Amino acid sequence: MSADKMTVGIVGLGLIGGSFAKAYKAAGHRVLGYDIDGSVEQFAELSGVLDGPLTDGTIAQCDLILIALYPDLTVGYLKEKSALLKGKLVVDCCGTKREVCKAGFAEAEKSGFTFVGGHPMAGTHYSGFKYSDADMFRGAPFVMVPPVFDDIELLDRVKTALEPAGFGSFSVTGPEEHDRMIAFTSQMAHVISSAYIKSPTAASHKGFSAGSYKDMTRVAWLNPGMWAGLFLENRENLTFELDSFICELEKYRDALKEGDRERLVALLEEGKRRKEEVDGK
Repeated sequence: MSADKMTVGIVGLGLIGGSFAKAYKAAGHRVLGYDIDGSVEQFAELSGVLDGPLTDGTIAQCDLILIALYPDLTVGYLKEKSALLKGKLVVDCCGTKREVCKAGFAEAEKSGFTFVGGHPMAGTHYSGFKYSDADMFRGAPFVMVPPVFDDIELLDRVKTALEPAGFGSFSVTGPEEHDRMIAFTSQMAHVISSAYIKSPTAASHKGFSAGSYKDMTRVAWLNPGMWAGLFLENRENLTFELDSFICELEKYRDALKEGDRERLVALLEEGKRRKEEVDGK
């Protein structure tokens, strides 16, 4: 597959799918798209982002299919359209991987297409095609979850196909490891942000808040239905992270209640040291 001549099919034209559509269109590729909301699909076509609809009849024209739906809808799409995807490279963009990859790998083997799990590590707290951006993924990491970990030819094929999006780096992992890591790096941040903003003090924060407050609360502005589904699908990993976090919080609370300055300093030093260890000084 050559990245300079492609027809790309985008399934789901929300923030992520819309951004992919705009990126490929801006790079000169032919883009076909589908969204359950026909008005969104129509608007994308009228605005010049789409060259036409992605239908059962036009799937055959695509070199690459990108699925940007919720995990359960992605699984449903893969099963429903499996026979039509023969010979295609199909990459999903879901926030969890175990169930999607289980279905994707099975359907690909059955119907003769290539499925690779994917997770573009970029986004915004807004949702919908309105907020999609051709530069959304520029310089961002992309996580690949292939059926075979060391298939260099396949990994190169995916990287080439995704070049127009402008990703800055690629990593490769398995479905279980992806979900374990994403529980910590993404899902936990959303849970903590959502809980933090519920403080009764939050109502009077103006004039007293700056960067720290903005950093902590940014992702509390989320799509509740989407994130609830992702949390539940990954509940074992997310519960582990929450339990670990609550355990650490209790140590800080106890030190404060007891007025134990030495213990509090030790906890803060431990956190600082851990940050240096995992991220570098």
